Amino acid sequence: MPDPSVKDVLTSDHHELYDTLVARRYFAKFDRITGHLGRVAAEVEAEGRLSRTEARVLGRYLAAVAGTFRALSNKYLMTGRGETAPRLTIDRHESGFPVAQELMTMAVDAQQAEKHLAGMPSEVELKDRMVRQIVGDLTIPTALQFALSQRYYYEALLAGGIFWARNDPDAQWIEDVSHPGGARRHFLVHWAVWDTQSNLPVVYLMDLEDSGKRPLPTDAYRWPQVQQALMAQSVGGLKLLTIATGFDKDFEGLHPRRLRRIILGPMYSASFTLQSGPISKVLEGAKAPEGEDWALVWTVEDLISDREEEVKDGWFSTAVRQVYRLDPVAGAELGATRQDRMIILPERPYQVLVEQDPAGLRGYRKFVVGAGGRLIPTL
Repeated sequence: MPDPSVKDVLTSDHHELYDTLVARRYFAKFDRITGHLGRVAAEVEAEGRLSRTEARVLGRYLAAVAGTFRALSNKYLMTGRGETAPRLTIDRHESGFPVAQELMTMAVDAQQAEKHLAGMPSEVELKDRMVRQIVGDLTIPTALQFALSQRYYYEALLAGGIFWARNDPDAQWIEDVSHPGGARRHFLVHWAVWDTQSNLPVVYLMDLEDSGKRPLPTDAYRWPQVQQALMAQSVGGLKLLTIATGFDKDFEGLHPRRLRRIILGPMYSASFTLQSGPISKVLEGAKAPEGEDWALVWTVEDLISDREEEVKDGWFSTAVRQVYRLDPVAGAELGATRQDRMIILPERPYQVLVEQDPAGLRGYRKFVVGAGGRLIPTL
């Protein structure tokens, strides 16, 4: 038997949600989960690990993830209600999120949203037709319900606030900083992707000092090149050290002082994902009711410049380069200064986690979702 192709391996854990109730439970679960993410960001800000600007930027991406799930919920509202009804594909292994292809399709749909809406009856007209079919024909208006769900979907795409497969870099000016070589502008450059390998939303934050003549975001020559370079390097398999040192070398006058990668997920659930290791035993032991049988991991990789030094850059010239501080244990293997992992989970799974105390999860910061959705950080 021939070896499986890379495509076969990557898609073997993809799973379609084909049943109406299963799809509704999936979207309801993520509606609850995404509602907690902003609270986690606020807690991390309160601890001083995010500035107010960084927390606000991250909060917009978290809200956009929730917007993506709301839009997809409308698109797949009629799942299981007919052979032609669309089905959402999720990654069941070390993700729990929709596959990246779903986000790519959304981007294409968004380009055609106005055209689709122009050819559709209004919401009022569709609901009026539904009532007349129910009362007059005594039948369920499945086709009209589908049309209305698609209208809601395209309206959501037009309204924006969506986390796309590609969220191109933007720059937020922070302050002007003094430097022995001359004043620099400090920008927070941020961008995000729905990683095609892990099928997870990933946010990047770069603290960048700019010693160029024109501010980077208004530089028609440098800014497009920077945007393109950063998006091309936004691959989960690349280490932060590789991304930062490559950028530092390629762009004279731009000094990446800090680079963070925030990975939202995986989401683990006894109902929807295939998990192994300690998290599997925790969820199995919890026997939590529907809506509370989940755990979400949140990983922050952080690379910090320790100092700058001049290096030879040709026969007669030198250039300023960053020297990054690496984790004293993982070192170049991690390619970052540090890595922090957090896990967010309801009370029942957390109680089992405490009882089992698996070694593999001891280093994770825990956030517990208590009664009424209250978020309880633990030590």
